[in-house]
Amino acid sequence: MLSLNGVSKSFGGLMAVKQLSLGVEQGEILGLIGPNGSGKTTAFNLITGFLTPDSGRIELRGRDITGFRPPRVCACGVSRTFQLVKPFLQLTALQNAMVGRMYGSSPAKTQDQAREECVRILSFVGLAGKQDALARNLTFVDRKRLELARALATRPQLLLLDELMSGLNPTETESTMQLIRAIRDSGVTIVMVEHIIKAVLGLCDRVVVLNAGEKIAEGSPEEIVSNQRVIEAYLGKTTRA
Repeated sequence: MLSLNGVSKSFGGLMAVKQLSLGVEQGEILGLIGPNGSGKTTAFNLITGFLTPDSGRIELRGRDITGFRPPRVCACGVSRTFQLVKPFLQLTALQNAMVGRMYGSSPAKTQDQAREECVRILSFVGLAGKQDALARNLTFVDRKRLELARALATRPQLLLLDELMSGLNPTETESTMQLIRAIRDSGVTIVMVEHIIKAVLGLCDRVVVLNAGEKIAEGSPEEIVSNQRVIEAYLGKTTRA
């Protein structure tokens, strides 16, 4: 579904992503892990058009989307969540989700259609009964759910999740893992950046590991946790298991 071929991005003298090549198969959950500053979010920003690569090519279902701006990438069926959630605080949860539904890969034809579908989406992510709550009054956990609802409202075929489970307690993490499985089972391919190794092991079909902007390992979760280079660069320093 998605392929990055030799993609690089630098900021001044700092090489944030260096010659990154990876592929995402339709229907899988791919984990993207590594230490802070390893280039994970930069990779997401390159895929979704918030940044333009200095070199390399990004293809979606064989189509070159390198340099596409975010609205065009979203219209192609790619959506994402952000590590730092930023809902429209003055809007309700339902209105926030409707913003996503009016755009994306197949925008709703009417506001009534968007409203009806977004009510279902909010219920799906665990916000049933909170559709009329202002986003500024939602808890941290509910804002995370709203961030996911907005992304799903664009009807993505490929969903990028940037630390969706950060800050959640174990019970909230487990329910979010179940939700991610349900999203994949609905036909959405997922790439997830996550520091909670339990979630990576429990959800991902494959894992790609970045360090200092470079891919240092790729394989099944079982292969990754036993990879000595990954242990030295990342897992040995990880306490959130």
